[in-house]
Amino acid sequence: MRTLGVERQEWPIRGAFRISRGSKTRAEVLVANVTANGATGRGECVPYRRYGETFEKVRKQIEDARKAIESGASREDLLDLMAAGAARNAVDCALWDLEAKLSGATVHELAGLPAPGPVTTAFTVTLETPEKMAEEAARNAHRPLLKLKLGEGDADIARARAVRDAAPDSTLVVDANEGWKPEQLDELFAAFAELDVKMVEQPLPAGGDEALAGIARKVPVCADESCHDSSSLPALKGRYDIVNIKLDKTGGLTEALRLREAARAAGFQVMVGCMVATSLAMAPALLVAQGADFVDVDGPLMLKQDREPGLRFDGSIVAPAGDLWG
Repeated sequence: MRTLGVERQEWPIRGAFRISRGSKTRAEVLVANVTANGATGRGECVPYRRYGETFEKVRKQIEDARKAIESGASREDLLDLMAAGAARNAVDCALWDLEAKLSGATVHELAGLPAPGPVTTAFTVTLETPEKMAEEAARNAHRPLLKLKLGEGDADIARARAVRDAAPDSTLVVDANEGWKPEQLDELFAAFAELDVKMVEQPLPAGGDEALAGIARKVPVCADESCHDSSSLPALKGRYDIVNIKLDKTGGLTEALRLREAARAAGFQVMVGCMVATSLAMAPALLVAQGADFVDVDGPLMLKQDREPGLRFDGSIVAPAGDLWG
């Protein structure tokens, strides 16, 4: 018989994390613990208000499935028991971790995957004035990949130019967080192509991105809020070139691996992203990130303190930590 525990935790952020929809100074996470035969598996999620999730709702989703989980529901059972989202992510990852501990195998062995190796993660420069973003970029100009949080339309060109001047050797990608308007796209894409930006993430609101199908995209476009799980893919054809896989959207590692396979088969490039969270949330994502075109799992770098043990960060190189998860 299993037992299920759920714990809410807060992890202070260095400074503030700002995007076009607001800012925060702490990462609030929910951890699911599933225990059986003396072993405990853990999974971490971040409820996302953009999708109507709150801690109360996510906790209730887990509580509603408690009886089935404690009675032995499998990861495959969860796909029917719980909707895609943060709640299922925490439980799914906890079940993967528990099975690894009980079996003596690693999660990558259980999943039939190669052992995960180090990957290069983006480092996020949060939304600020051009001057402040340039200062942050200059401090991190040694990093190979910088991700700029934008989303204020025409004003974003000045921000990107300032960052490009401050970090001339870094690869730049942009996340507009649904903040642009269709009539701005031609000018913005032309400017970002000139600045050698390699990708623009979610320029238009999810559900209002039809205009992407009717323009010449001078910079590849990535679906984030428009892509949750593998059922999202048909609507993305012709509008997006890349999909951002986040475990809090897919509802766990199980569906994330399915989405990666389906996206590749459909001709999309793959990005693996994250919420601002600890290494416990990033560890399963590293399995999905192997071979990805873009990786953004820098959440722990934004915290004042990460879990111990945590993933191993060496600059922008992140590597697994065996005692953490899986």
